[in-house]
Amino acid sequence: MSPLLRVRRAVSSLHRFSRTLSRALASEHKLAEPTLDTDPCSIHPAAVVHPNAIIGQGVSIGPFCTVGASAKLGNQCRLYPGSHVFGDTVLGEHCALLTGAVVGDDLPGQTVVGCNNTIGYHAVVGAKCQDSKYEAGDECFLQIGDNNEIREYASIHRSSKSSDRTLIGDNNLIMGSCHIAHDCKIGNNNIFANNTLLAGHVVIEDYVHTAGAIVIHQFCHVGSFAFIGGGSAISQDVPKYMMVTGERAELRGLNLEGLRRRGFTTTEMRSLRTAYQRIFMPSDASSGGFEERLAEVEQDEVLAQVSSVRSMVQSIRDCFAENRRGICKFRHWNG
Repeated sequence: MSPLLRVRRAVSSLHRFSRTLSRALASEHKLAEPTLDTDPCSIHPAAVVHPNAIIGQGVSIGPFCTVGASAKLGNQCRLYPGSHVFGDTVLGEHCALLTGAVVGDDLPGQTVVGCNNTIGYHAVVGAKCQDSKYEAGDECFLQIGDNNEIREYASIHRSSKSSDRTLIGDNNLIMGSCHIAHDCKIGNNNIFANNTLLAGHVVIEDYVHTAGAIVIHQFCHVGSFAFIGGGSAISQDVPKYMMVTGERAELRGLNLEGLRRRGFTTTEMRSLRTAYQRIFMPSDASSGGFEERLAEVEQDEVLAQVSSVRSMVQSIRDCFAENRRGICKFRHWNG
């Protein structure tokens, strides 16, 4: 082979290597650049999605799902096969509807579900209330916060009138087959065990824990950090921090274990116990009536300085306010 031919081949190989290196560098640079991916949604061909529905980025809709004309699905929502969104319903980002779940209804009004909520298998959320006073055509509302887990076969209904709404806060665990009726107000960080049944207009504050198979009468209030024993029937109010149980629930003391788990100090719990004993467990007949015992706790120089004691006493007084149902009875209550 002539020297000239060898030189030409060497130059040609150098050119090919240069082109290969350029393509590799260009590919690496392209991977390093930020992408403007729109994260398109995935809709199964067997799903029925109305063209007017608003679908966010990264939404996944499985087969045999239904999404109505007025629905709005936030980014990264996931509808598992056979789940449905009806009526004027808003789902926040990162919500999941498991198989058989139904959210919303074709009624006037709206169902709003916040972000990062899970609606369990065959749960029904935002359906029409079971109240004979509801008039067809009236607006009705349900609003749910963030980070709630609503388990299988639970049911949550909209309000019974346009001037009210059913409200559920954040970080609640609502276990299987629970029912929350129209116009209920649920706070934050509550745990409702299986078959917890709430009638209309019930108010549950924060950090309430119910055991299984309990029922709460309409218009009752349950204060924060309360515990309701399994199989109980609540027909009157439960003040803050207290524990009740029974077929017609009675006060059984303070929810001390729940308070400890929620970070209450030993001093706070001792003060609450002392106040509870003075109010509900008088040592003798000379302790006076119920109102006198409440006033005694309020005027005690030590107990009055403890904020949780003041909060408990106010919660007890609120139970006797106008349009309230009074307080659950205590079996040794003198007064």
